[in-house]
Amino acid sequence: MLQFQTKSVVVSRKPGKDADGLWNCIVALFDENNPHLKARVPFKSIEFDEVVKVRLHELANVSFYLNGNDLVINNLTRLDVDFDESRRIVTLSGDQTFN
Repeated sequence: MLQFQTKSVVVSRKPGKDADGLWNCIVALFDENNPHLKARVPFKSIEFDEVVKVRLHELANVSFYLNGNDLVINNLTRLDVDFDESRRIVTLSGDQTFN
């Protein structure tokens, strides 16, 4: 499991090796909420190849943006990223604070 101190994360996808196969998952980490509104560059990006699905475990304040096909998770203090290679599942969990 990977662990990061971050404020916000954007989860997106891009085509994998085979256009008709599984997609790759990109997890981009940011130091501020709603980075997509300001076209910010992530301080770190992680790419997982050929992912079946992404699970969000006990996270709130999650938005899905239809115009970009991205998930944005705000108000994080910590993000845990786990990738089950045999099942091709990424699980995101962590801690959030709401003021």
